[in-house]
Amino acid sequence: MPHETAATPSGPAGVCAERIHSPDELKTMNIPELEHLCSDIRQDLINTISQTGGHLSSNLGVVELTVALHKVFRTPTDQIVWDVGHQCYVHKMLTGRARLFDTLRKENGLSGFPSPRESIHDAFIAGHSSTAISAANGLAKSKAMLGEDGYVIAIVGDGAMTGGLAYEGLSNAGRSKDKLIIILNDNGMSIGKNVGYVARHLAALKARPKYVKFKATFSDILAAIPLVGKFFHDRILGLKVSLKNMIYHQSKFFEEMGYAYIGPLNGHDIENLVKGMEAAKRIGSPVVLHVSTMKGKGFEFAERNPDIYHGVSGFNIETGIAAPASKSFSAVFGEEICELAANDDRISTITAAMSDNVGLKRFSELYPKRAFDVGIAEGHAVTFAAGLAHNNSLPVFAVFSTFLQRSYDQILNDAAIIGENITLAIDRAGITGDDGETHQGIFDVAFLNTIPGITIYSPCCYAELKINLRQAVYDIKGISAVRYPRGGQPESLAEYVPDYKPYTLSAADGDTLIITYGRIFAEALTAAEQLKSAGTPVSLIKLNRIKPLDGELIDIIAGYKKIFFFEEGIRNGGTGEYLGSRLLERGFCGSYRITALDSFVPVCRPESWMRKVGLDADGMAAIVTGVPHDKN
Repeated sequence: MPHETAATPSGPAGVCAERIHSPDELKTMNIPELEHLCSDIRQDLINTISQTGGHLSSNLGVVELTVALHKVFRTPTDQIVWDVGHQCYVHKMLTGRARLFDTLRKENGLSGFPSPRESIHDAFIAGHSSTAISAANGLAKSKAMLGEDGYVIAIVGDGAMTGGLAYEGLSNAGRSKDKLIIILNDNGMSIGKNVGYVARHLAALKARPKYVKFKATFSDILAAIPLVGKFFHDRILGLKVSLKNMIYHQSKFFEEMGYAYIGPLNGHDIENLVKGMEAAKRIGSPVVLHVSTMKGKGFEFAERNPDIYHGVSGFNIETGIAAPASKSFSAVFGEEICELAANDDRISTITAAMSDNVGLKRFSELYPKRAFDVGIAEGHAVTFAAGLAHNNSLPVFAVFSTFLQRSYDQILNDAAIIGENITLAIDRAGITGDDGETHQGIFDVAFLNTIPGITIYSPCCYAELKINLRQAVYDIKGISAVRYPRGGQPESLAEYVPDYKPYTLSAADGDTLIITYGRIFAEALTAAEQLKSAGTPVSLIKLNRIKPLDGELIDIIAGYKKIFFFEEGIRNGGTGEYLGSRLLERGFCGSYRITALDSFVPVCRPESWMRKVGLDADGMAAIVTGVPHDKN
C-alpha cells in the first residue's frame, strides 16, 4: 500500500506548511485566498530550492495550475499524473508534505518526482518524459471497467509533447469515453527550447485568447438555460467548431483524435483555471485543456533564463547567482568534441532536449549546422544518428544513461544490425544520487552487453575520457559507447596516465586479483594499498575497454585462484557476470566473487550508497579479506 514518507523535517517549515495540511482545505478557500496562497508557495519554492537544489523554473510555472487542480479535484479519488514528473513539487506541498519539503532530493527525504510509495496522492511514478497520457489512459480505463468513481488528470508539459509515446497515448485514449482530462501545460519550453511542429501549433493556438474567453463564457451561459440548454449547447457546438476553423484556420488536431478542446487559458489566472477545469469535468469524456504558463514565474532571474534555472544545485536568492560549476566529465566531453569537430566536418552531435546538461552548449554555438536537438525523443535520436552515419557522417549522441534505456530497440535494430558507425556519449553513468531511482545510470552496461558488435569504454578520469572519445569516433567500426559519471574525476586520479591498451594490469605476488573499471578504480587502488599494508598483496586489473573483453586478458585472469570483481552497475547482465561465464568456459575452478548492484537505487549520496554495497575502498578491502566493515 502507498504510504506517507517516514522522513522528518530538517529545518523550519515554510509558510505553506503552516497553512495547508491537506488538499481538502483548498475547497473552502475563495479566489483571493488562493491567490495569496500561490504567492506564499512561490516564496517557499524559491527559499527551499535555493538551498536543496532541484527543478525550480518548471515548478514556479505550475503554482496556480496545481492550486486550481486541488481546488476542483479530490485526490486520491481523482488521480493526477505528472509529466514531466519534476513539475510535482507544489502538488507535494499541498498533499501533506510541505513540512518535509526541505528534505527534497536528500537521502531518506522526499523524492524529486511523483512516488506512489511516498504518498497515496501520487497516482503514478513519472521519472521519464511523455508517459502520462498512456498511464492516465490505463488508470481511467480501469476505473471505468470496475465502476469506480473519479477523474484521471494528466498534466503534460515541459517538453513532454516532443516525445513519441505521448502521441501513442493520445491516439489510443481519444477513442475512449472515459473521464480523462489532459491538461497541456504549454510553457514554451522543454529542458532546452521546444522544437518541432507541435511547438509551432501550440503557439498559433495561443494567439486567440479573446475567442477562447468568449467560447467558455458562451458555453456556460448556454448550458445553464433550464430544460433546453443542453439541447442547444450540443447542436450549436458543431457550428462553433466550424466557425472557429473558418476564422482561425486552426488545425483540428485534438478534436480529430476524439478530444473536446478547451483553451488556451491563462495558466496564472486561478479563477479561469477553476472554470476551465469544471467545464472539462462536465464533458465526462476525454478532454484536452490547453493552459499557457510562464516557466520561472515569480522569480525574475528564472523568468529571464528559465533553462538555467530548470535544474539547479543551489543559488543566492538576492543575486540569482548559482555556485560556480566545477570541472566535470560532461564539460570535458564538450571541450573534446569541439576540438575534434574543428578539424573534421563529418562530426555532428545529437541531444534529446539537454544540450547544456551534457556539455554541448559550446558545440551548438560553434557548429549550429552540425548540432541537432531532437526533443525528448531518444529512440528517434539513435535512428537519426544511424541515418547520418549511413551517409558517411560521424554522429555522436550525448545522452544520460537513464534516458538511453528508451532507445534500446533502435540501437539493436536500426544501428547494430548493419554496423553503422555511431558514438554514444553516455553521461551520468553509475550512481547519480539526488534524482533517485528513475535516474540512476546503473543499467546501461547490462543492456548494451547484449548488443552484438558494440564496443564500450568506461573512463576513470578526464584524460582517459579524451582518449576513449577519439578511439570511439575514429578507431571503432560499428557502435561505440563511452560512459562516464556525473560530476568530476576522483582527485586521486588527476595525474593518472591512461593506457591505450584494452586493460591495465598491476601485478603483485600472490594468487588474489581485483578487477574493476570506471571511477571506482580509484577506490580499488586505495583498497590495494590497504591490503598490501595489511600483508595481503593483490594484483589489480583495470578494464580500459569493458566490451569486448580481450582473449589474452581472460587467460591472465584465469591464472589467479581468488578473483574479486567490483562493478558500479546492475549485477544481472553486467560485465562481472559476463566475465564469469567466460572463465567457466575455460574450466576455471577458483573462487570468483562479484560485488555489484542488485536493486533500484533511491535518492542518495553516491558515496553513501557505494559504501553501503561495498564499492568504496574500505568495503573492497573487507570483502577481499572476509572481515566485516561498517557500511554506515
